Amino acid sequence: MAGSVQQDRRARPGIVIARAVFPEVVERLAQHFDVLANQQDALWTPSQLAQALQGRAGLFCTASERVDADLLQACPALRICANMAVGFNNFDLDAMTARGVLGTNAPGVLTETTADFGFALLMATARRVCESEHYLRSGQWTRWRYDMFAGSDIHGATLGIIGMGRIGQAIARRGAFGFGMRVLYHNRTRLGPEVEAACGARYVERDALLAQSDHVMLVLPYSAQSHHTIGAAELARMKPTATLVNIARGGIVDDGALARALREGRIAAAGLDVFEGEPQVHPELLQVPNVVLTPHIASASVPTRRAMADLAADNLVAYLTGGTPVTPLNPIVLSRGAPA
Repeated sequence: MAGSVQQDRRARPGIVIARAVFPEVVERLAQHFDVLANQQDALWTPSQLAQALQGRAGLFCTASERVDADLLQACPALRICANMAVGFNNFDLDAMTARGVLGTNAPGVLTETTADFGFALLMATARRVCESEHYLRSGQWTRWRYDMFAGSDIHGATLGIIGMGRIGQAIARRGAFGFGMRVLYHNRTRLGPEVEAACGARYVERDALLAQSDHVMLVLPYSAQSHHTIGAAELARMKPTATLVNIARGGIVDDGALARALREGRIAAAGLDVFEGEPQVHPELLQVPNVVLTPHIASASVPTRRAMADLAADNLVAYLTGGTPVTPLNPIVLSRGAPA
């Protein structure tokens, strides 16, 4: 009997969970698969990840694991990579499709939480919350003054959103209907009039958005085309009293140019949850006081992170057991049939 159980386990598809995740999710996946779980949360090199994936059909990953042609070449048994994130710039989708490897992500479940955080970061930035806290903690607060840490208002101000997908629309609704803001947006494709009305937002060209907005928020996906969407030239178009918030992806902002603009007072402040080359942060950003820095935590509520992990697990279970994955990124692979 014991031998037959072992044989059944060997017959199950193997998967790798590349980073630590909720133990309940690991237990659930272990009911279907032979699981290699990195619950110590070691940061594997690409070669270590490739070694772990030998003979295994599935990868449960985060945005920190790069799936490219080299990894795919080294892992011929791999059939699906399930990202516990909505962004997927860690995937070379063309290479994955060519090899018949499905990619999935975790959209939808983090929309409202990320929009909440966008506003938290915007308000901390505009109202100079972190600057004033450091001032207080260091013992410098000895008296009140009329202009002490006076920032800018959110209510009634103009909010410019670049990127108007699910999260951008949720931010627009908060701004327009929660804070009475004038909401402008720029997107690769203009939304339909009924969606614009539901968001309380008006489409404008990017240069107009930068020039008119009191607060600019970035929510667009990263790609080669969106690299350094905000650089020195774009920062120069913004008001000197404006703030910039990036909750999208590192690389969308030229962090060096932003640090110089902040230091020289060419914009008032910035709030950043994502960075080029993270977890490294441009050293000049660490030297300017008028920037709020957070470590890529926009989706970090317990219910939302659990929902993201569950969706990644749903995709793995469905595809590797012959079902239909929930959120495929390259559905052309599905036409070739699920793996045996």
